[in-house]
Amino acid sequence: MRKNNFIISVIGLGYVGLPVAVAFAKSNYDVIGFDLNKNRLSELNLNNDITGEVSSLDLKQIKITLTSKTDVLKKANFHIVTVPTPIDDFKKPDLSYIIKACKTLGKILKKDDIIVVESTVYPGVTEEIVLPILEKISGLKINKDFSIGYSPERINPADKKHRFENIKKVVSASNVNALNLMERVYGSVVTAGIYKAPSIKVAEAAKVIENTQRDLNIAFMNELVKVFDSLNINTSDVLEAAATKWNFLPFRPGFVGGHCIGVDPYYLIHKSQQAGVIPDLLLSARKINDEMSSYFAQRIIGILNKHDIKLNESKILILGLSFKENCPDIRNSKIFDLISFLKNVNIDVDIYDPIIDSKEVKIKFNLEVKSDPEKGKYDLSIITVPHNHFKSIGINTIRSWCKNKGLILDLKNTFPKKSVD
Repeated sequence: MRKNNFIISVIGLGYVGLPVAVAFAKSNYDVIGFDLNKNRLSELNLNNDITGEVSSLDLKQIKITLTSKTDVLKKANFHIVTVPTPIDDFKKPDLSYIIKACKTLGKILKKDDIIVVESTVYPGVTEEIVLPILEKISGLKINKDFSIGYSPERINPADKKHRFENIKKVVSASNVNALNLMERVYGSVVTAGIYKAPSIKVAEAAKVIENTQRDLNIAFMNELVKVFDSLNINTSDVLEAAATKWNFLPFRPGFVGGHCIGVDPYYLIHKSQQAGVIPDLLLSARKINDEMSSYFAQRIIGILNKHDIKLNESKILILGLSFKENCPDIRNSKIFDLISFLKNVNIDVDIYDPIIDSKEVKIKFNLEVKSDPEKGKYDLSIITVPHNHFKSIGINTIRSWCKNKGLILDLKNTFPKKSVD
């Protein structure tokens, strides 16, 4: 049955879109889930979400009309765009997915519809790129025939605590009436409350700096790793000591990949440069974080040399390939860069990650993922992603995969430091 006369469509059923669609369906809205990936739709029709964001039970208990057909979207009047917004090979914003979604919506747009963009963008995209496409294709006029809004997504993959329903929702719109309707619709699902931004550009900017702020803080931690390594001081020990002060921020060093922290800053950098401002700090942070794969590769080579292990005769096991712990998402994972660096100096590398899709890795990167590492095979086992799975199997099992004099390098402090090398 319809709730409040709104039928919701969600364009893009990935890590962001599916939880949004499910949340509205749970709240008794009629929901249309649109995605061009027919394999994704087939899997969802079988109540299986390979992203791990939504359980099979939830998918069984709710009703969502899943489709790849544009005409079905005509039934909806509140459209939410949650498609990816990646960067290209030159680290420039790739808006092709959002442009394609807008062209699709333009064909079915009707009077009094509301289109809300949730995808991460730089300030100005909704009004300067999305809006003209919608008006041109539909022949309708903004604020006279339809409205647009921006409400930044805040989905945190693999986070079972912070969910769509309990994260405060920022909303913005092209007119006051649409803003109030957005507040009402989102507010009926999101229990954490609604924040009405004063403009669409403010909401877009707020989103893009959320992850940029984290990028800057992690870059500082990564630079500290280099400093303290050169001084033969354990960085983790330093951070634990500093954390005893009440206002010390608990960021940790490591690889910065994924579809958020490793991508979003480039959207702000792009817009800043368009405006004639060179964001030196943002560029420096990106450079530091992007170079950590190379830095860790050099450290690994140093460890092998120190223990008189010839590079071309060494066997290394990488534990963890996804961009973050307990998440199967491999997009923009910097572990691939680490593996590439190691292979380039003739190191034999095996990979073990039981939660990612090994077929996807084979197709996209031509890399084999071990289903079960061999015992006594490796000179060095490197924990790159602290999956709960690795914690549950324990350090002794990981140690059993090493040779008699094999070593364990724990880049993410997964285990107590006395238990690793």
